[in-house]
Amino acid sequence: MTVHELSRTDARRIAVRAQLLDAARPDGLLDVVRGLTLLQIDPIAAVAPNADLVAWSRLGPAYAPGELAEAREKRTLVELQAMLRPAEDLALYRAEMAEWPERGTPSSWREYHGRWVAANDACRRDILDRLATGGPLPSRALPDTCAESWRSSGWTDNRNVTKLLELMVQRGEVAVAGRRGGDRLWDLAGRVYPAAVPVPVEDALRIRDERRLRALGIARARGPECQVEPADVGEAGEPAVVEGVRGKWRVDPAQLGLPFEGRAALLSPFDRLVHDRKRMTELFEYEYQLEMYKPAAKRRWGYFALPVLYGDRLVGKLDAAADRKAGVLRVNAVHEDVPFTKTMSAGIGREIEDLARWLEVELVLPGRTGVSRRR
Repeated sequence: MTVHELSRTDARRIAVRAQLLDAARPDGLLDVVRGLTLLQIDPIAAVAPNADLVAWSRLGPAYAPGELAEAREKRTLVELQAMLRPAEDLALYRAEMAEWPERGTPSSWREYHGRWVAANDACRRDILDRLATGGPLPSRALPDTCAESWRSSGWTDNRNVTKLLELMVQRGEVAVAGRRGGDRLWDLAGRVYPAAVPVPVEDALRIRDERRLRALGIARARGPECQVEPADVGEAGEPAVVEGVRGKWRVDPAQLGLPFEGRAALLSPFDRLVHDRKRMTELFEYEYQLEMYKPAAKRRWGYFALPVLYGDRLVGKLDAAADRKAGVLRVNAVHEDVPFTKTMSAGIGREIEDLARWLEVELVLPGRTGVSRRR
């Protein structure tokens, strides 16, 4: 098979277009999620919740946050391990659930998960009984009757019910039926997931690789093990090399040779275009870290800086925060990785104004004590 030789510009444009961030906007929320394969749920909302911000970055003013809640209520989108996916895609995961312990996790952890769930089988059965009669329920409504506590050096230590529920998701027994505030509501998986014939595991893994490559445009064939959503794509697509970047890539052949028209976009730090920081650095030559966990004095770009895309380049960071109580989007700084031209400044400025308008708050710009009125 021919190995495609791509310039970095080619690779970037393929990635941007595949992520629905070029000038051609998608038609609606479901088209976005089907194109991206997922929306990551994250509780941090310094500007807006991640899933909403990602949808807005693609759809612009055509997107209303209420659409996400409606899609979840109608079950056109279903939550699986903190990712919202099209409901029809759950058929690609059900056979793997039946094979539990899970793939994509180091074998030592798989062995521990299996032993720990078996040791707490009575608690697992009690949870299933309570959900059958009273679900959906928040985790705090489910008593901890675990015989063996969950051990971790992280924040999950001794969080037995929460951890057991998450492993029961992997087993295909329970599912997140919705959210109430910050609480997940749990129910039997059969009540949440659509009825469908499970796709056999090997076929499902191949299809998921193919869909992931379509969403990324270009990716590595192999990468570190990742339980929820890998960054690599196996043998999907066709082989490629990128000028100035070491190693082999896989590219979606449907993206080759297409015209490209870019635009300005403000991205969530968890956006799939930048989520794989190694790929981001290799293709976009862009430096970025999420600095919310750093002391304020050590931050270079801000607590929750938004990567700024212009055309096929990541050109800066927007340090901004939405103050809902005050009704403002406060822009602390716009960091320019490259000098902005007048055209770039105008396009990025309009995107910032559109963000404030979408959030239904006033815009406060750096160095101004007053409010920049929305147009």
